[in-house]
Amino acid sequence: MPKNIVKPHKSRYQVRREELGLSREKASELLESITPERIERIESGKYSANPDEVLSMAEKYQDPQLCNYFCANECAIGKQYVPEIQVNDLAQIILEMLASLNSVKHQQERLIAITADGRISSDEIADFVSIQRELEQISVAVEALQLWAEKKIANGEIDLETYRAVMNEKA
Repeated sequence: MPKNIVKPHKSRYQVRREELGLSREKASELLESITPERIERIESGKYSANPDEVLSMAEKYQDPQLCNYFCANECAIGKQYVPEIQVNDLAQIILEMLASLNSVKHQQERLIAITADGRISSDEIADFVSIQRELEQISVAVEALQLWAEKKIANGEIDLETYRAVMNEKA
């Protein structure tokens, strides 16, 4: 009786490379400093990518979300502190952000009452954690918006020079 061969799950890096229609050899040429063998080892999970390799793939594959994926899933520090961001369409990102902002606005007075004395008592912890989670959702929405903009810049839908000029004006 023949064994059923199950293909291993494709890595995020392999999926993006294949979306671009690149062989490992062509990807290696594009990436310049990563050999096809190294790409295979990274994609198969035999070796972890290093941050410089991920930065190169994110830039050359025009997928800034690869950096967030790496930090959230492969970096020892990032796994603890960086949430993986799912980039939706702009409307979804904004709606999620507004929902979190509205929730925090409604809880603003409670947050002031909790923190006014500089301590959080045991009867205030549940409310404090709830508000903290809402604030984290705002942070995630801001990161999603940033990744959305970076992706649009990478694929040419937003003009990088104009974007930088406006960002520098406001700084």
